[in-house]
Amino acid sequence: MSHADNKVGWCLRKADKELKAGDEHRGLVRMKPDVELARAHVKKAEHNLKAISDFKRMGYSDWSASAAFYSVYHCFLAIAAKSGYESRNQECTFALIRSLIGKKEIDLDVALVDQVSELGAEGKHESATVVEVRESGQYGVKLSLEAETFDRLLKLAKVVLDKTKEILQE
Repeated sequence: MSHADNKVGWCLRKADKELKAGDEHRGLVRMKPDVELARAHVKKAEHNLKAISDFKRMGYSDWSASAAFYSVYHCFLAIAAKSGYESRNQECTFALIRSLIGKKEIDLDVALVDQVSELGAEGKHESATVVEVRESGQYGVKLSLEAETFDRLLKLAKVVLDKTKEILQE
């Protein structure tokens, strides 16, 4: 069993335990596949994709990193909803996407996921993940992204969004 599969199992057990305790879960639960919810996540991803360029145009490109992250993240939530899962935990979402890829349930390049999060990634990345860039932008003091970083994030968000739309049509 892969690291991602083990993490998904942990996330499912975590949510089950929290729900049984009467709490709101912070993990992963199985649900009926929900294409309408998936489409709503795609709309949110498109909204965030637009914000990436809008932030740069307004002189707030440091916030473009957060918009890029959440554009991709909503794509992953869309895939989760279509696949019959609800996630309320970023690590659980990343693990689920990697698990679905590993089981060949979705056609998505695992390298795209690795660019977002290092969960389960082998080796060191040449450039920072989207999570790292987002955290640096949110918690650091730089007021703008380097042009190369901005372009990389925008391209990644567009590629993941396009691929998500294909997956939802399958």
